[in-house]
Amino acid sequence: MRVLIVDDEKHVREGIKLLGEWERNGVTEIYEAANGEEAIGLIQTFRPQIIFSDMKMPKMDGTLLLEWIKENQPTSKTIVVTGYDDYYYMRKAIHFGSLDYLLKPVDPEILNLTLEKAVKEWKKEEADRERKASSAQLINEMKPVYRDRKLTQLITSESIEEDLYEEFGFLPSLHYTVALVRINRMASMALNGDRDLAYFTILNIINELLLENECGIGFRYLASKGEIVIIFWNQFERMEELLAQIYKTIKQVIHVFCPIAIGKAIDKRTKLMDSYQHAKQVLLNGNLLEQTESRVYRQDILPGETLKSLMSYSSDIELAVQANEIGAFEELIEQITGDYTENHYLSLKQLLHFENEYLVISHQWYKKYDISIKAVEEIERRIDGFFDKNGTFLLDDYIKRIKQEISFFLKRVKQKASQKNSNVIVEIEKYLQANFDRDVKLQEISNHFYISREYISRKFKQEFNINISDYIVNIRMERAKTLLKNSEMKIYDIANMIGYQDDKYFRKVFKKVVGVTPNEYRAN
Repeated sequence: MRVLIVDDEKHVREGIKLLGEWERNGVTEIYEAANGEEAIGLIQTFRPQIIFSDMKMPKMDGTLLLEWIKENQPTSKTIVVTGYDDYYYMRKAIHFGSLDYLLKPVDPEILNLTLEKAVKEWKKEEADRERKASSAQLINEMKPVYRDRKLTQLITSESIEEDLYEEFGFLPSLHYTVALVRINRMASMALNGDRDLAYFTILNIINELLLENECGIGFRYLASKGEIVIIFWNQFERMEELLAQIYKTIKQVIHVFCPIAIGKAIDKRTKLMDSYQHAKQVLLNGNLLEQTESRVYRQDILPGETLKSLMSYSSDIELAVQANEIGAFEELIEQITGDYTENHYLSLKQLLHFENEYLVISHQWYKKYDISIKAVEEIERRIDGFFDKNGTFLLDDYIKRIKQEISFFLKRVKQKASQKNSNVIVEIEKYLQANFDRDVKLQEISNHFYISREYISRKFKQEFNINISDYIVNIRMERAKTLLKNSEMKIYDIANMIGYQDDKYFRKVFKKVVGVTPNEYRAN
């Protein structure tokens, strides 16, 4: 804590400094002033919590100083110290809120009791101030949330509480029009990823202009993600001009485009949802490929748009996947792009529909090839990064992303096929080891594993650097060597056990592979 001692007599200031139990009361800084003028300068700089002040001083006396403190530093606790036991000074001290009145010479015990009392009262009042400030901050933070919730209900519900909505500044009128502002992820990214700050900033821009023109109110529409709704009840003839100004200001402030659509005019508050739905369709129908400085859309009559379906290309997609080359998709992608952007027009509705079907088809193919897939982003999040600063959709960049995703899928398919083939050859090896004692034909292996004889023969040789017939001979010879060393079995019995009916043929093969006859091997 900080203490200021104000007295024109230096020895008085020194005496108070000497007698005070400062450390015990948490006082860490003590300042001195010889008159009121000096005191004001120190108060403005250091904001002391406790102030001891004489009443009779040159330039500015204690009375004027107390009055200034009450007006400019009311949280400080003041203690009057004077050599005069005068009711006039006592009354002035009480009038300006002084905690106590001490007479010179100052009694040490009374001084420290007064100091302790002042410190306790200041701490108690400071705790109250902090609690009130915290409560006020919470209320201020909750006000926009409460407003957004209630005004969202105004759109979605037919029940109207007249007084409740007027407290937000919503004014009754004979006519209304809803405008819809789309807030994408780029808006929050422009403000360090703080989505709430993005809404707060944009709503401040909107409502400042609406309030200035006394024509409407904007709020965060909680029933649908990424939307701000504006309700106009006046200035309908200037509505497009005002919305264009809002669009331009938002772009200047956070450097992000936020398209705006205007709904149809209505004559009742209970029809606000109709105007909102109209505005949403206008927004979804806006041409994303159009080059324009301002994206404020208005369509009094909505067109009957038929959405194109990616599902109609299913057979072509299947053929391209089977080819397992990105080149097989090039012509198909070009065809789909031309179909979807006919007359250089692509709506947000069509783009979202394409993304949805594209993800469905992708998942089906990933599932078919048993390939794991990472969690997919929300559809709107996937397209948000493909707009330039003016809101024009970057079609070429988007197609490039699609091709990269398809290339990645095809690569995984090839890897999966390679792993599968390798696993099959390992299984064939196990099959041969289990059946080495009989004559296993290549056709039998082909039938067992549903793979062509040519493929088996080729892949086995690549994997083990030996053909299948020689591999079987090696297994048999290793088994024969074990039996010859660890048993008294006859040579012809060993030959029969490992798959040879003719022991002479066995002896011939054994000598060729091992380098010695079976008898010589056993003798060694």
